[in-house]
Amino acid sequence: MSLVDLEARVARDLEWLDWGGADWTVPRGAHVHDVLIVGGGQSGLAAAFALIGERVNRLLVLDENPAGREGPWVTYARMRTLRTPKQLTGVDMGIPSLTFRAWYEAQFGTEGWAALGKIPRPMWMEYLRWYRRVLDLPVRNDARVVAIDPAAPGLFRVTLADGEVLTTRKVVLATGIQGGGEWHVPQFVSDALPPHLYAHTSAAIDYAALAGKRIGILGIGASAFDNANAALEAGVAEVHVFARRAALPRVNPIRFMERVGLTPRYPALGDSDKYRAMRDFLVKNQPPTGDMFEAAAAHPGFTLHLGSPWLSVAPAGEGARVATPQRAFDFDFLVLSTGLLSDPGLRPELRGLADRIARWSDRYAPPAGAAHPLLDAHPYLGPAFELLPRRAEDAASLHGLFAFNYSALASIGLSASALSGLKHALPRLAKGVADQLFLDDAEALIDAFIAYDEPEFAGEWSRKATA
Repeated sequence: MSLVDLEARVARDLEWLDWGGADWTVPRGAHVHDVLIVGGGQSGLAAAFALIGERVNRLLVLDENPAGREGPWVTYARMRTLRTPKQLTGVDMGIPSLTFRAWYEAQFGTEGWAALGKIPRPMWMEYLRWYRRVLDLPVRNDARVVAIDPAAPGLFRVTLADGEVLTTRKVVLATGIQGGGEWHVPQFVSDALPPHLYAHTSAAIDYAALAGKRIGILGIGASAFDNANAALEAGVAEVHVFARRAALPRVNPIRFMERVGLTPRYPALGDSDKYRAMRDFLVKNQPPTGDMFEAAAAHPGFTLHLGSPWLSVAPAGEGARVATPQRAFDFDFLVLSTGLLSDPGLRPELRGLADRIARWSDRYAPPAGAAHPLLDAHPYLGPAFELLPRRAEDAASLHGLFAFNYSALASIGLSASALSGLKHALPRLAKGVADQLFLDDAEALIDAFIAYDEPEFAGEWSRKATA
């Protein structure tokens, strides 16, 4: 089967499934969307497809990036392959012809699939471009959302960077791993150094411009080794990776979640069990991937410093000096693999609503000594990713706002921005948004149902009854 044949099969499968169809929602006006999805990466595209399956068609996906560059895959991500097993599905919504495997085998055959280890990162982006095209999803690029505010009851005003204002009934924040907060730059670094001496791993770092230089990396998350290898391949002379921990993490808790079905069942847990599980998840952290660790470590210029936290940083000549418990190091540039913070208060587009959004600290008090500040700052979501109010009087202004991003971790588990969770998260989101649209108009829809009188049966009985 060629790719052309596969695309014909996709169209046929969607026809057989009767995917989509006529709208049933009650229009609010010619220029009012039922749903705006902020973010056109894998989660935003798949959310649009899932909602179309619910016959919610008055929707639009907005992404701040140029077409084909949505998400991290060809921007700041620097790993060679995806971290998830190649056979995991998600954005396909259970349609075999839409899976990555179907797309891959159409080009490289079943033997090529058998020989594939993990999915190459740039190839995943190629697949997502194909997915968007073959499904003809409504995406608008170069459209950065800068503000989301309540308009009339049941409506939101979404303002773009160019000043244009869109109106919608529902907003789905499919804004990825950083979209529920921000990338974390430790204050002791930002306070001490000028911005040209450091960058977070999420930044567009030109490692070729640092060829022959010395770089220090803080943190041992997977991105630390991805960036170390990318830097050394680009000609950086030395890369030193520093960790507070005395040993590298070795256990990946996500693999256990996949094995025992914790990912789809997590939302059914009570708050105490959710908190206990996610606290452990955050404390343990995930290990680097074996291939990227080995790739980085194979370079002569790579050094790993365990049990060596950064105590302070300071300018030194044209670079930066890092103090550790062992000794001081001088570097030309620093890279921060320090993760992210999830807190609605950190999102500029939510500045007008952030104080009204409930956090976990508002709804759950952990046992003494078990509190985790990063977990407490997560939004406390409803079962369909809906943001919930901090106070009863805040409910109307948040009704219709959904956090389909990494900040859903505490409430829904691995879901919106984790490929291993999308399979279960997408139906949950689509049903939740569609249910809310229906319930908002329940009175009008029930009235229309009761008034419905379109004849279906046209038969006539022409013979007279006989005794």
